[in-house]
Amino acid sequence: MTVKYDDRDAIVHGKITTKPLRKKPGFPSWAMKMIMAVTGIIFGLFVLVHMLGNLKVYGGEHGFNAYADFLRTFGYPLLPHQSFLWLFRIVLLICLVLHVGCAFALIGRSSQSRGRYKRKGMRSSWNTFSARTMPITGIVLLLFIIYHILDLTLGVKPAASSHFQNPDGGHHAAYQNLVSSFERPGVAIFYILAMFILFAHLSHGIWTASSDLGITGHRTRQVMLWISYLLPAIVLIGNISIPLAVMFGAVDQVPFMPHAGH
Repeated sequence: MTVKYDDRDAIVHGKITTKPLRKKPGFPSWAMKMIMAVTGIIFGLFVLVHMLGNLKVYGGEHGFNAYADFLRTFGYPLLPHQSFLWLFRIVLLICLVLHVGCAFALIGRSSQSRGRYKRKGMRSSWNTFSARTMPITGIVLLLFIIYHILDLTLGVKPAASSHFQNPDGGHHAAYQNLVSSFERPGVAIFYILAMFILFAHLSHGIWTASSDLGITGHRTRQVMLWISYLLPAIVLIGNISIPLAVMFGAVDQVPFMPHAGH
């Protein structure tokens, strides 16, 4: 950022400078914002689909475990076993690295460009609050993702309470793992709080992404505003209903009984 000022005496006495506060970056900021917008949309669609899949827990043990097995066997035998699932995980991991990396880079550039001067007197609103807390909510969600993977994907203790698995490796008791995890009040409460944080992060992220992608027009912007609240709200309600259902006994634990043929 270059400051232009015609008071030569002020420049001479060091009260103002015409030198930029930071060097011109090699990778443009607009490209980083585009990357964050695209990867953010991918994450938004993922959490929506993931929530819809998790709601199958209300269908009982067999339906939920069959859904989990379907994700592992999708494309087989045309594709190797679990290849689709691992391809999907790799894509999400790449998006996560790009999203987090660009976020920290943009925060650093913004701090350098602004120097010691910060915006003051901003009107208090939900949008202002969610914007200012985006780095914090992002870090919390990153920690939640790590814990969630250790708990329900890898079954690593003490993150996971138990990890049911058929000895032959053919059937994973996803239903039992999920229920046993949410039977721990601390984990259930942490999950619910994380979903509220996800709502704040995702709602502001969708709205910002629509601007970065050049979506204009009053009516279109109004639609995007509704989407930025509606989609995160659907994810929030759907996801928090599961630990609440487990805590209040609407979804019960059942012993692990592998299906015949697995």
